[in-house]
Amino acid sequence: MMSTLPQASYDPSDDIPPLAWSGDDLDCSLCDAELLGARCERGRACVQDRYAKRIDRFFRWNPDLSNTFLHHPYFEVRAIACRRADVFRLQSLIDDEDETVRLSVAVRLPLAQVVKLRDDPHREVRIRVAMRLEGRELLAMAGDEDYYVRKLVAQRLPAALLPRMLDDSDPEVRLEAVRRLDMPALLRMCDDPEISIRKEVAQRLPTAQLYRMAHDPAWEVRWLVAGRAGRALALQMSAGDEEADVRAEACARLNELDREQGDRHG
Repeated sequence: MMSTLPQASYDPSDDIPPLAWSGDDLDCSLCDAELLGARCERGRACVQDRYAKRIDRFFRWNPDLSNTFLHHPYFEVRAIACRRADVFRLQSLIDDEDETVRLSVAVRLPLAQVVKLRDDPHREVRIRVAMRLEGRELLAMAGDEDYYVRKLVAQRLPAALLPRMLDDSDPEVRLEAVRRLDMPALLRMCDDPEISIRKEVAQRLPTAQLYRMAHDPAWEVRWLVAGRAGRALALQMSAGDEEADVRAEACARLNELDREQGDRHG
């Protein structure tokens, strides 16, 4: 069926020959769109085309038909229809066979229903779920098999629940937790085996607690400690650290503290 729509802006995808999602030639006589009063255009806006941009354009022109096509046999149609369908209709697609559809569902379902997708077999769906859940519902994903899902959990958990992530097997997950961690839980990570995590701790510890890391096995960590140390610790490190760069940074810190003291008394 051809509509009498205003001329739209040119889209390079329109040069792709129309082809039904099944792989057959498009046969408009077999489509229900006309009976449903849809506006469509062969090769531009078509719910039976295999090309996702044409399907999306069809639903942009006919958003009121989204509910009608939620159970279409082509996954792209179902996934795109989900974007504009009534939310209460989406629960029936939680167990859809295609992850693209379930991903669309996860974006729009109310949070009370999104929890049903926490154990979805596809990581992209679980990633979307982790981006939406809150609090203890999100904490339930702290043991997910995919490190990136757990990383999102560490980025979004309330601070009070972050210690749950400190024993994670993946350094990137622990690092995300440390970046947001409050005292005294931060002290737990002073001896983490991963240098990047200890460096983050050295930049976030209160000055009075930096002595705990003044003898870290990595000179890069000690260098960060020296740059933030109080006077007593800076003096100690300027004279006693085995690494020249650390001693130099401690001396620079002492000079900085002297300038600050001079400004206060000037």
